[in-house]
Amino acid sequence: MQDDNAYGIAAGELRQFIEQFEALDAEKADVAERQKELMAEAKARGYDTKVMRKVIALRKRDKDDIAEEEAIMDMYKAALGMI
Repeated sequence: MQDDNAYGIAAGELRQFIEQFEALDAEKADVAERQKELMAEAKARGYDTKVMRKVIALRKRDKDDIAEEEAIMDMYKAALGMI
C-alpha cells in the first residue's frame, strides 16, 4: 500500500513537470512567432533585419568582448589590405 501511494505522488509530480514544460514550450513557440512577425513588419518598413539581428546579438554581449573582437578584426583586415 505504501509503494502504491509513493508511486501515485511521484507520478503526479512527474505529470506536473511534464505539463509545465509543455506549457513553456508552447509559450516559447508563441514568442518565436511574435518575433518573426515583428521582424516581418520591420522589413516591410525598410529596415535591414539581418543587421537588426546582429545589433540585438551585440547588445547581449559584454562591451569589452565586443571591443576585443573588433580590434582583432581590424588587425586581420589590415593584414589582408582590406583597410
